[in-house]
Amino acid sequence: MSHPIPVNEQDRLEELESFGILDTRSEPAYDDITFLAAQICDSPIALISLVDADRQWFKSAVGLETNQTHRSHSFCAYAIAEPGHVMVVEDATKDERFAENPLFLDDPSIRFYAGAPLVTSTGTAIGTLCVIDRIPRNLTVGQQEALQALSRQVMAHLELRRLAAGLEDEIEERRLHEGRLELELKRISHLSRTDPLTGLRNRRAFLEAIEAELNRTSRSGLPTSLVLLDVDHFKLFNDEFGHPAGDNALQQVARILIDNSRSSDTVARYGGEEFGIVVPATSLEGAEVFAERLRQAVEEGPWRQRPITASFGVATGGDTSKADDLVGAADEALYVAKGAGRNRVAAAA
Repeated sequence: MSHPIPVNEQDRLEELESFGILDTRSEPAYDDITFLAAQICDSPIALISLVDADRQWFKSAVGLETNQTHRSHSFCAYAIAEPGHVMVVEDATKDERFAENPLFLDDPSIRFYAGAPLVTSTGTAIGTLCVIDRIPRNLTVGQQEALQALSRQVMAHLELRRLAAGLEDEIEERRLHEGRLELELKRISHLSRTDPLTGLRNRRAFLEAIEAELNRTSRSGLPTSLVLLDVDHFKLFNDEFGHPAGDNALQQVARILIDNSRSSDTVARYGGEEFGIVVPATSLEGAEVFAERLRQAVEEGPWRQRPITASFGVATGGDTSKADDLVGAADEALYVAKGAGRNRVAAAA
């Protein structure tokens, strides 16, 4: 069977899809409207019918068991072609458009039909609120106006649904954007605290770690130790083998320090060929033993060009220590280790 196709059919289908209503579950808000339509128009059947590409699907139905029929059988397909008024078929037996319609010939044996188009804000009809009877009849002017008023209520619910879905999408997009922004800020924060050559924390992050551990020390009473080390004669190494080889050597030193430190320790590149390690909850004696282990690991490292060694300075702070004082003490101890011949550990007094 043929049926009219609106000139804006593709746009109409896209707008229908935008409501996200097709094939959704029954909802009281729509069922209440079909109930009122059936009561006001004194009809055994009332439907909220949405006309899809090849079917009409019923969002709500009173007096009818099925939830869809083929579009070519649809009275509503004719109603949406004229969105400006209620389409009334008083007696389908006298309307040649429906003389061979299965919905007329078989169940539900439609004789009377009245459909108020569901018209969007763009003037597009996406379906109807319709009432159906098995006997020929008509609607009063007041009933037609009530049917149109109820059809506008259906559209109000659909528009609110679309608006809510749009807001949910916008909120989700904002959440995703905020998540991406947070990740980017974390990445930037990480880069601002990371030495690009070795991947260790940089001087800034190192000083922050010292402050944080000293704050914990003031609460726990456990000492915080600091180890500073300087690669011995590194300028000569660079002059002899070149800066790429020097960079590789510093990266290897960083790996040795990480491999021989605890997860609670903070290993950093303090500057140039100088490294630092914050050693929480460790006494001066314990820090000396730790530094000696690091010294040996550096000395025994898999060096390609020539052996590399490092000098170490160790200091320990208590609950009243300041970060600058602790760094200064470790630096003085490092100076002592260098003056004593390098490749050794010295502890602050």
